[in-house]
Amino acid sequence: MTEPLDRRLHAFRPDLADERLSGRVEAARFVRGEPATIAVPVADLRPAPDPARGIDTQLLFGEEVRVFDRRDGWAWVQAEQDGYVGYLPERMLQAPLAPTHWLVAPRSFVYPEAELRKVPLMALSMGSRVTVTGEAETRGTRYFTLASGGAVIAAHCLPVEKVVAEDYTRIAARFLETPYLWGGRSGFGIDCSGLVQLALMMAGHAAPRDSDMLAAFGAPILPEEARRGDLVFWKGHVGILEDEATLLHANGHSMTVAREPLTDAIARIGWLYGQPTGFRRPV
Repeated sequence: MTEPLDRRLHAFRPDLADERLSGRVEAARFVRGEPATIAVPVADLRPAPDPARGIDTQLLFGEEVRVFDRRDGWAWVQAEQDGYVGYLPERMLQAPLAPTHWLVAPRSFVYPEAELRKVPLMALSMGSRVTVTGEAETRGTRYFTLASGGAVIAAHCLPVEKVVAEDYTRIAARFLETPYLWGGRSGFGIDCSGLVQLALMMAGHAAPRDSDMLAAFGAPILPEEARRGDLVFWKGHVGILEDEATLLHANGHSMTVAREPLTDAIARIGWLYGQPTGFRRPV
C-alpha cells in the first residue's frame, strides 16, 4: 500500500494541487505555480491561512518560492530551497529577482544608502539572498547597493555560489545565544532543526527542514563512532556535536542556542523524552 504523501513537502488540497502530483493525488485542478521571492526579512510559513496557527518554518529574504494560490490576502507556496509547503501573507512576496549574493553574518542591516549612521530599513539574517547592483564606500566602509533598495555592508556578503566555511559546525556555533523559537530558521530566532539546516546550507549542503526528516538524512553511525559534525537525535530534537563530548543545539531548556556536555544533555532530556534515538553523519 502506498504511503500518504507528506503535506509538508507536497502541495495538494481537494480543490488544487501541484501539477507534478498529477496521478498521485486527487484534486479538482492541477497548476504549475508561479515563481516569487520573499520580500520581508523573515516570513513565517504556517499550515493554514490563519495567523493564530503555529509556525511550521520560516523563509528568508530573497528565497524563492512557487506560488500555487492567492486568496484573501494569503498565498499558498512551496519553498524551492527545501520543498516545504505552507501559507504566508501575500504581501510578503515580490516578483523574482535573481540573487547575486547572500548574507553570511548571523545578522546585518540594510541601510537606505551607503551610510551606517542612517536609520536601517530592515535587518536580515544569515542565508538571506540579495541582488547587488553596485558598490559604494563611505569613510572606508564598503557597501553593496541592492536592486530591492538600500545598501548592505559588503563584508557581510558572499556571492551565492560561495560558502561561509566548509565546517558547518563552526557556522552553527556563530548562533550561540540566539533565542530559541519554535519553527524559527533565522538569526533572530531558531529551533533545533532550523539550526542544523541553516548551518549545513551555508556550508553548501542541502538538508531537509524538520528533525524527523533529518533523522533519515546522511548515514547512521554508532554512538562510539560519533565525532565533530555528527548529529544526535531524540524524539523531536536534534543537536550537532562540537566534539565527542560537547553538544551544540537550539533548545527549549535554555531557550537559546547553547553549548552543553553531551552526557548532561542526555541525562536532562532523558527524563522527559527518553534516550537518544540515533546518531547520524550528515556529510
